Amino acid sequence: CVGAFILQCKRLDFHYCDWAGSSKGMNIFLRTALTKFAAANPQIEMVVSPRPNKHPVIIGHYINGREKRYKAELLRDASGEKLKKVTKPVKSINESVRGVWSPYHGGGIVIRV
Repeated sequence: CVGAFILQCKRLDFHYCDWAGSSKGMNIFLRTALTKFAAANPQIEMVVSPRPNKHPVIIGHYINGREKRYKAELLRDASGEKLKKVTKPVKSINESVRGVWSPYHGGGIVIRV
């Protein structure tokens, strides 16, 4: 049985400034690597727009309605969900290779008085 994979990212917006020095890396990326990136990801809509006198930004839009601002590859692979802190310990259906620890293993407890 083969399932269908649906990429969560549906659109990437690239905003840059032609003049500002902070957009230098974005401008180089747009000129050199964006065409390859877009060809490798035809299922994602790429939108490039100038944003004068502002820092460059990439905004990822996801099928769940959320948006994130980050690096292109990370936005493409992300689900769009908010990051959640893991507070519960990991549970497994498999037993540990080392077995269950007990204070009575080994030589036992020796109390010296």
